[in-house]
Amino acid sequence: MLEANQLAWGCSSRSGGQGQNASGRLKRSQWIARWGTDVAKRLDAEIRAGFENFRALTQEIDCDAFDGGHLYVAHRPRMLPALEAEAEVMRRVFGYATRMMSAEELRADWCDEREAAGAMFEAEGIGIHPLKFSYGLARAARALGARLHTGSPVQHWHREGGVHVLRTPGGTVRARRVAVCTGGYTGQALSPLLKNRLMPILSNSLVTRPLTEAELRATNFSSRTFLTDTRTLRFYYRLLKEADGRSRLQIGSRSAIAGADAEAPGHLRLLTDAIARKFPPLAGIGVDHSWWGWVDVSHDMMPRIVQPDPKAQVWYALGYGGNGVSFSTWAGKRLAQRIVGEDRDAAVFSLPIYDSPLEYPNVAGVLRSAAFAPFRRIGQSVLYRWYAMRDEQA
Repeated sequence: MLEANQLAWGCSSRSGGQGQNASGRLKRSQWIARWGTDVAKRLDAEIRAGFENFRALTQEIDCDAFDGGHLYVAHRPRMLPALEAEAEVMRRVFGYATRMMSAEELRADWCDEREAAGAMFEAEGIGIHPLKFSYGLARAARALGARLHTGSPVQHWHREGGVHVLRTPGGTVRARRVAVCTGGYTGQALSPLLKNRLMPILSNSLVTRPLTEAELRATNFSSRTFLTDTRTLRFYYRLLKEADGRSRLQIGSRSAIAGADAEAPGHLRLLTDAIARKFPPLAGIGVDHSWWGWVDVSHDMMPRIVQPDPKAQVWYALGYGGNGVSFSTWAGKRLAQRIVGEDRDAAVFSLPIYDSPLEYPNVAGVLRSAAFAPFRRIGQSVLYRWYAMRDEQA
């Protein structure tokens, strides 16, 4: 494995640690709308298998795992009908025990989230310490004979006959087969097969100083179950419990458009303002840690685990859209199967996430072209302003 920086330097450690029964940005009702009920059910079975694999790994690896489900919080009353409809689809079509709860129930039994108009609870959700989890995976990989080379960015990649030649600062690797799993840190120059196929989006997170007993009582945090709100530019948050018994609040959301602007104070203020709205007793609380990182969003909001060109011995697993915490481990297993040729007769590989490559940006939902890629950041900036206004409407 060639890692450009330190081990787990990118998405693997910079996530919010929310392992959901999901992958990509689309909900299950959107799977049905896009591919029909039969494909959606098959895709659900595959995503669920990935979640159960993730659950098993969290039981083997010391990663502060909390298997407490997920709360999807309606941040405005107008969001409740859509949440209720999604809960119904998950119960009726996919057989989950998803349920709705009132704002009063949420505040009494989970946490006193003042913006909440209600919430959908799904039992499938495991919060982890992502860096501990990644280090645990690395230890297991090394024990099986994997060689992990840090500080080894691929500076040049070409083919000589049927062999891929990858040059790094410390040496050159020659390989018959190559897999790319670089997430939101996939460079534009890495391979023509990947140029303009992803839209890296910055996500910003913070962790507060430890909460006092008075603050815990005032916010009524009764669970470490993680929460996500219904904004398009959503907030994700949870209570963290440390080994010494202290508790902290973690919260994250979207961040700057460009990496050069990531340290601007306004992006951190977006999170501290959200704390003040959601948990007024914590307004002005000190921040002990903050960070940001790139999320690998595909243009159709779903991941791909594919060999994009049958003539090239190259595969990739990319495009999780912020929901790769649990499914990426399963994607790695599927990727390995594909690389060694165990996918020829498996029906599962006919699913949309396995049978087509990542796409170019689309315009008006119709035209897909690399020509539009240079203008994506302009469109993102406009959309962020629109989403921010729409999200805050009553």
